[in-house]
Amino acid sequence: MYPLTRVTCLFTSAALAVSAVHAAEPGPLASVLQAAVDKHEVAGTVVLVADKDHVLDIEAAGYSNLSAKTPMKTDALFWIASMTKSFTGAALMMLVDEGKVSLNDPVEKYLPEFKGQMVAEDAIEMHPPKHPITVREIMCHTSGVVTPQDPAFKGKTTLKEIVETVGKLPLRREPGTKFEYNNSGINTGGRIIEVVTGMSYADFMQQRFFTPLELKDTTFFPTEEQASRLARSAAFTADKKGLEDIDHSKGITPQLITKLSEGQNIKVPQPLLENMGGGVISEMVHRYAQPAGGLYSTASDVGRFCQMLLNGGTWHGHRYLSDAAIKTLATSQTEGVSVNPVETYSVGLFVKIRDDEGLAPGSFGHRGARRTVMWVDPVHQLAMVALLQRMDMSGEQQKDFYGSVFRAMVEKWGKKP
Repeated sequence: MYPLTRVTCLFTSAALAVSAVHAAEPGPLASVLQAAVDKHEVAGTVVLVADKDHVLDIEAAGYSNLSAKTPMKTDALFWIASMTKSFTGAALMMLVDEGKVSLNDPVEKYLPEFKGQMVAEDAIEMHPPKHPITVREIMCHTSGVVTPQDPAFKGKTTLKEIVETVGKLPLRREPGTKFEYNNSGINTGGRIIEVVTGMSYADFMQQRFFTPLELKDTTFFPTEEQASRLARSAAFTADKKGLEDIDHSKGITPQLITKLSEGQNIKVPQPLLENMGGGVISEMVHRYAQPAGGLYSTASDVGRFCQMLLNGGTWHGHRYLSDAAIKTLATSQTEGVSVNPVETYSVGLFVKIRDDEGLAPGSFGHRGARRTVMWVDPVHQLAMVALLQRMDMSGEQQKDFYGSVFRAMVEKWGKKP
């Protein structure tokens, strides 16, 4: 059996610093989480559920490191990957509130390198788009910009360089005609934040979100101490009967670190190398904070961000976002373009359009590459977070795990619609 820890909190999340303390008794979600561990859906997980004012429960199950048999703790750090898009979307909506950005504006208004962009669609001859791509389109994946896999991005190490490349390359299709999940669009939104504010994207996020919301473990560049709490990513064993840790640091020598860090031999925490591989070296030396997927965080921090959204943009008397901004974040912005049968997309957030996994229509949130997830459910008046690190989780396993956890949370703590 894998260990389970639990803390149930009936106080404001300002007091959440105690949440990492182990509790002897199993929590309300213990059986659900243990079942997921026993079925090898997760090696370990931390889940949190909160209402507008209180953290109702935070529990951990399984291991953060299978090889070392390290029990998962509630303060474990996770790479939340594409959940970063939601933080970027909220940050951009701050600037919309301040009148500095409009979602209807063409991107070229802020980034001149996008002027004159052409469309190279299928076998059709390259031609001008029917309209320049808009801020709304880059933030809801309907812009048609080039994907990050294009070889033109090789050697680009700063957000400015990367987004300049996006602007210089042709569009893949007419703007506003198809949903295509694409990090390049959200990264472009992050670059707009830099140009409009005169601050680096990372500094803006720190000053406007992380520090005032007291998100002490939300960062693009984990410290040694934070990295020591990093949950290791797991994948199926060769026989697919169990899970094992994945080590991405094999072959990374001190000489390679020196080379990738331009001779500086920077200190990259070993757990970070093991979990993320050599690419993290360049990101840290160039201080490249990726708006589409660079954040690390904890369940407590993500939960507080979700509580702010659930509270209509306010937290502890401070307003971060207007009612209008929250409505935008919780409403489809794809302008009729289909996303999938159960979801649409707003500004850096998925939005449920029908009951799914226990979540009511109108719930909004995001998943990450290694299956981290958060949802704000205004109908049931809950903020829900489930953090894990799986490399190869099947769609069936994912749906089973998410559905079991969120349905249990809604059943126990959700308001009746």
